[in-house]
Amino acid sequence: MASQIHSTAIVSPKSNLGNQCKVGAYAIVEDGVTIGEKCDIEAHAIIKKGTVLGNDVRVGHFSVLGGDPQHLEFDRSIDSIVRIANDVRIGEGVTIHRSMHVRGATKIGARCFLMGNCHVGHDGELGDDVILANGALLGGHVSVGDFTFIGGGAGIHQFTRIGGGAMIGGLAEVSRDVPPNVTVAGRNQSCGLNLTGIKRRRISNDEIKALKYAYRQVLMKGGNPTVIATNCINEQIVKANPKAKEFVEFFLTESKGFIRSRSVLTKP
Repeated sequence: MASQIHSTAIVSPKSNLGNQCKVGAYAIVEDGVTIGEKCDIEAHAIIKKGTVLGNDVRVGHFSVLGGDPQHLEFDRSIDSIVRIANDVRIGEGVTIHRSMHVRGATKIGARCFLMGNCHVGHDGELGDDVILANGALLGGHVSVGDFTFIGGGAGIHQFTRIGGGAMIGGLAEVSRDVPPNVTVAGRNQSCGLNLTGIKRRRISNDEIKALKYAYRQVLMKGGNPTVIATNCINEQIVKANPKAKEFVEFFLTESKGFIRSRSVLTKP
């Protein structure tokens, strides 16, 4: 079935649209854009040069995909892209900026849901099944693991890593790395494990027990988390459980620092 393009839309002949796409009124699709099958580009959305969309992607009203990075030294002549996987839903007024590096890409994984007016900065990378609630703001070079939820109005500082399965509360301020499966509120404060998300993904009770142990050891003792993680990485309960091992290994990667447990931060 042929695509349906509104008479007021502007679609470059140098773009490539898949079958059964819809392009709404006053939408703009620039040169070099690739759009997969069954995509829906709603009215007034703008898909800028070089952006790549997978199949079944919905782009909401007034969203702009592939805009220039907000970086004072960015060279606009650089050839870079935004790449969006299959089955992604993008709400109204969302902005996703292209990479600031030659042939680089800002990446959005499969089945992500970016709600209204949120932002993904240049060179960001979202895993699969990530949800950004309304007004969530991700700076440049932010990486987000699979199954993460970022609440409305939360701000994530540039170069921050967020592990898979994390839950970031609404209006949170995050400027330090967040390990997998942790809940964050306020400014860089961990409030425990994201047990609701863990159970929804049907992680076994043994894995949950091991993950709780790793969380207590690394984040609740109040010492240097990297040193503690190094000391417990070879413990049997950690080695034998993938989720606990993933959690501990997160602290062994070079970073800009880690969130800390609220219980430790509030000790007299």
